[in-house]
Formats: sequence, structure tokens, C-alpha cells
Amino acid sequence: MIERTYAARFMCGSPEPSAAPRPRTPRWPSAATAMLMVCITVQAAGAQARGEAGHQDVTPVVDDEVGRREAAALVGLVDAAMNGRSASDFPIAWRNDFFKAQTGTFVPFTVSVDRAPFTGSGAWMYVRAVRRGVPAPGGGRSVTERYPFDLIFPVELGAAGPVRITRGFAVPPGDYDIYVALRERMANPEGAGGRPRASVLRQPLSVPDFWSGALATSTVMLADRIEAVGPPGAPEDLLERPYRIGENEIHLAPDASFRRDRELIVVFLIYNPTVSANRDFDVQVDYHLFRSGAQEPAAAATVSEHPPARAGEQYVTRTTPQRFRPAGMGAQFDPGAGQPMLAGQGILLSSFQEGEYRLGITVTDLLSRQTLSRDVTFRVAGS
Repeated sequence: MIERTYAARFMCGSPEPSAAPRPRTPRWPSAATAMLMVCITVQAAGAQARGEAGHQDVTPVVDDEVGRREAAALVGLVDAAMNGRSASDFPIAWRNDFFKAQTGTFVPFTVSVDRAPFTGSGAWMYVRAVRRGVPAPGGGRSVTERYPFDLIFPVELGAAGPVRITRGFAVPPGDYDIYVALRERMANPEGAGGRPRASVLRQPLSVPDFWSGALATSTVMLADRIEAVGPPGAPEDLLERPYRIGENEIHLAPDASFRRDRELIVVFLIYNPTVSANRDFDVQVDYHLFRSGAQEPAAAATVSEHPPARAGEQYVTRTTPQRFRPAGMGAQFDPGAGQPMLAGQGILLSSFQEGEYRLGITVTDLLSRQTLSRDVTFRVAGS
């Protein structure tokens, strides 16, 4: 059993009374949180406007002949991949999240590659979003082809170790194929010294619709930390720093394995709660921890205590529920105007046994009785 649990480090609602210990860190002030949530909506809207423009200038950072050749090479690699001929000098790993943007969905993503195959310090990355079912380009198409998102970024590779490149784009909801081409920057402008290494990733993606009016959440994210970074920049900055939310930035955990001397940080956004005519709303979030691979059957439980454990699981504990109501959110907060609720947990792992765990999250709209369930799985390793 966990000796200490730490609830709602990144929350704006007030916790309901329970047997769980109180948070060890202050909650964000409700007014500041409201402004932070406005900012993510506005910033993502700026990115969405670019994504829906139809035509993207894919060479905004390459304004000379060498740059144009690099851009043409990248576009050619993705055109070839759409026609079934994909470059593969090294593997590319992908992960992404989904946020609600002002008129669509914002997709922050991270691609990871090994540093070893690259000889230089830089590369170019080309990202193209293609609606599922769109025909592959023919020989006559060029870099001015229209796609929902279509952009080239310069990338610095660093000195050693794994390379993680985080970017973001916004598109309307629907089914897509996302193409990511990564090509090392030519050391010799004239092309001497061998063929630059390059690979193309094709990632199928079903982009959810957060604008149906139904209760919804963003992706539930595991983070290393939340960093205060100062006032937000221009909306275009969100393309390169997509996890910057207002004056804070979410630094994602590289994987779902945590040492016992770490803190598990879980954070997500809640969208579309019911709001009454007098601007009342009431949302509760419950968190229950289960351990996988239990040697003994899970203890009997009633629905009022906690959700039942799944096969092969043992119930561990719960943390303090979060409650989102007008009194705890501040007068400036208005979910009816699209401002999401920021929910989350910070749980110290020092008392956890090593093994696999599941954090079961239940979001309940107490006015409409709509309920959502989300799961986060993670592993606790040695100290």
C-alpha cells in the first residue's frame, strides 16, 4: 500500500474531502489558470489557421539555391513514400498527443532517432499531413502541392545519444497519413562526400473531433516536470514548442518507466463540460491505482469504494478527487466559452513496489451525468 500519495499538483479545481493526504505543493491560482487555458486555445488557433490554409510554403527557412535543393529532395522522398518507395537509412519512432484547437485539433508530436547514423550536426525535417484516400502525387506535382499541413523545419542533432524532435501541427478532425522525412544536412554544399542519410516515416493517424459538444479530454500525458517559461510568444512558436501552455511548458517523460526516487506526473485537459444558464458547472475527477501481476486475488470491493480491479490486477489506493466548480475556478473562468480545465496528479513513487501499474481516471460531469474513463500505464523500476 502506498504510504503517501500526492494529489493534483497541476489542478485548478478544489479537492473533495477524502482519506487521501493533502497535496504537498500549492495549486495554481484559479485566475492564472484561466488565463493559461485561454492561451492554449488562442495559440492552437493560430497554428490551426496555418493548417487550414490549404497551401503551405514548405521552404520558409531555405532561401538560397542549396536550401531549395534540400527542400526538393525532401519533397521527393515523401512523394516516393506515397508511391510505395520509402527511404530507410535509420528507424524513426513516433508519439503524439491531441489538444482541442479553436476550430480543429492540434497535434503535438515527438519523433526519435538514434544519433549514431548521422555524420553532421544538423538535418532537415519535412512533415506532410495527407487526408486518407488522397491519391499519391504524380510526376508533375511540385513543392507547391496543397496539403492540410506541409512544412520543413531545420533540426539540430546534438552531440550524442538519442535525438528527440518535438513539433506540432493543426488539422481538421479525420483520418490522415502523416509523413515525416528526416535528411541529414549536406556537409558540402556542392553535394560531394557521399549521399546524405535519410528516412521517411508514414504514421496513420485518426484525429479526434473535440467540437461535438460531448464531454472529452485531451491525451493523458506523463511528464518529467512542468516548467515556468514566462509570457507566451507568437502563435507560430507553438509549432516548435507545442507543449508550451501559457507561461508553462510540459516536459514529457521519455518513456513510461520511472525510478522509485521520481514523481509520477500526470496531466490532461477536460473539454465541453455542461454549463447551465447561470454559468454553473460541476466536474469531478477520480484517480485509482492498480498493480498488475498480482499474486493474490484483488480484494472484494463495491462500486462506492472504487472500480473493480481487472484480471491480474490488485487494487492499491486512490488519491484525492478533484472537483471543478465556479467557486474554485475564479470569475474569469468560463468553460462555456471554450476554456478547458487542467487536471492532473503528482504522486511520489518512493513507497511503490517495483512492477507494472495502471492509473484509472474517471471524469464525471455531475450536471449531465456524462462519464469518461481514461487509463495510464507505467512501470516503477529500481531507485
